[in-house]
Amino acid sequence: MTSSMRKELLDIFSQHEGEFISGQKISNLLGCSRTAVWKHIEELRKDGYELEAVQRKGYRIIGTPDKISENAIRLGLRTTKIGQNIHYEDSVDSTQKIAHQLANSEAPNGTIVVSDEQTLGRGRLDRTWYSPKGTGIWMSVILRPNIQMHKAPQLTLLTAVSVVRGIKKSTGIECQIKWPNDILINEKKCVGILTEMQADADRIRAVIIGIGINVNHRTDHFPEELQQIATSLAIEKGEEINRASVMQAILKEMEDLYEDYLKEGFSLVKTLWEANAVSIGKRIRARMMNETVEGYAKGITGDGVLLLETDDGKIRQIYSADIEIPPTT
Repeated sequence: MTSSMRKELLDIFSQHEGEFISGQKISNLLGCSRTAVWKHIEELRKDGYELEAVQRKGYRIIGTPDKISENAIRLGLRTTKIGQNIHYEDSVDSTQKIAHQLANSEAPNGTIVVSDEQTLGRGRLDRTWYSPKGTGIWMSVILRPNIQMHKAPQLTLLTAVSVVRGIKKSTGIECQIKWPNDILINEKKCVGILTEMQADADRIRAVIIGIGINVNHRTDHFPEELQQIATSLAIEKGEEINRASVMQAILKEMEDLYEDYLKEGFSLVKTLWEANAVSIGKRIRARMMNETVEGYAKGITGDGVLLLETDDGKIRQIYSADIEIPPTT
């Protein structure tokens, strides 16, 4: 089955979710014979899809594999731009690295790079991100926003809100955001976000957003030094999670929020971010390159900069820092 034919067939099933579609209708929509339709259906079965076939009714998908593949992502995807162009590989050193290469090759806005495993996954400040095979969501999204360069960090906060909302919608799990790019569940890290930019002197060419989500990790999947500070959706939910459905929900939230952001600016993102932030109103420690400051997190500015009120009542604007929430005594 060609990739374009597979995309069309999965789009047909997505548009008729849960419904039977006759072989003749599929044949007409794809412009191929009934025999060819049967062969395409068998290809999907080989890929792990459960399809029910009933005489005089047709076919419907009743089960999908927990695979991060182009097929799995496409079936049920509700976006029009983000995720419509998918670059998938079983194993890569880093989805960010491939996304940078694709962005330089004029990959369209909304292209995503997805892998089942990253061997050299990295987070902010070039820290290692543990990304074993078959457990998580490791993806990078290429956006081409027409915004001023200093506003690019706002897309990190937009992505954090999209991830929290997508996880809630697909799993029911409540997450919280720790400024600027960590997603926590019960005070343990579950998601990391890395935003990088390609730009000329006067304009953004692409913003590449890496998203790493611990989905089906067990505690023993994590190195010992991470077991007390990291978690996964499956650990918190107590059951395995379908990774493709989580990804689809996040991409839909991201597309909707991104379109609103381009039209209306940062205000909605700011409101949603503050509503989901773990640190607002709490005493925090901001570790910057040359100093460490303590105080109370008051929110973020209209540009997404963290506001910290120090003990002498002054408001500091924090542009880049590691944020800790000291234990209360």
